[in-house]
Amino acid sequence: MKQAFNPKNKDLLININGELHHRDVAGISPFDSAVQGGDAVWEGLRLYQGRIFKLIPHLDRLRDSALAMAFSEIPSHERIIAEIGKTLAANQMTDGVHIRLTLSRGLKYTSGMDTRLNTSGPTLIVLAEHKPPVYDKTGIRLITAGIRRIPPDCVDQNIHSCNLINSILAKIQANAAGVDDALMLDYQGFVAETNATHVFIAQDGVVLTPDSGSCPEGITRATVLEICARDGIPCQVKNISLAEVYRADEMFCTGTMGELAPVVELDGRQIGPGAAGDMTLRLSERFRERTRVEGYQVVELLSAG
Repeated sequence: MKQAFNPKNKDLLININGELHHRDVAGISPFDSAVQGGDAVWEGLRLYQGRIFKLIPHLDRLRDSALAMAFSEIPSHERIIAEIGKTLAANQMTDGVHIRLTLSRGLKYTSGMDTRLNTSGPTLIVLAEHKPPVYDKTGIRLITAGIRRIPPDCVDQNIHSCNLINSILAKIQANAAGVDDALMLDYQGFVAETNATHVFIAQDGVVLTPDSGSCPEGITRATVLEICARDGIPCQVKNISLAEVYRADEMFCTGTMGELAPVVELDGRQIGPGAAGDMTLRLSERFRERTRVEGYQVVELLSAG
């Protein structure tokens, strides 16, 4: 799975600290903390008919991550929402859009790791692209990566940082194997997540997902758990072994960029029917129902203001 270039994104305007720049000239300083050491946090958002689904939980997670990394300044939710609206309006975007928010510690006055070199406040980047869900809804194929997820006693994965080398190395292995993504294990050998998404399995009518000890607490993951609770679908958060995945009735992954997508193969083994199963389809439809009616109306607020 390789994303293709969307011609609609040819002349994107990128928002950097409130200023709009054409994608061909937008850039940040080599002294910015994101460049110097991946010292930044990020969120992915999706726009549905002018509404951003779960916007406030995403902004809460962005703030929580920045607090955990001891950022001295963090923009308010109101400021970030205003900059998102400004960016969407400038690009005339209302639907089918993925937004990447990046908040770095900001500029350093000289290169170095010491955060005391940062004196000018954070850098906020709003990158909005025309981008439908990136995964094939007929099913994706995975391998188990040799790269393990970082344990929380090294770096808490609930800090949603821009240092993604761990996941990138796993993705390289998936690319080399000719599959879509890589399933990553924690240091105990239990399933954590893929290099890009959370994972669920279904077995005998019960939906199961790993705990978030070695992966971020996903917003889409939480939404699926909410749907299960509302619909009376038995659901458990527990350690899951590879053997449990291999014999599962169904498997699917979740994330803002890809929504829900069935997994039909892992390590050359067919999972369940080798297609989207009944539980995956049911939960996918419930998710679509929610995104059709829920969300923060960013575009309408801007036009009304």
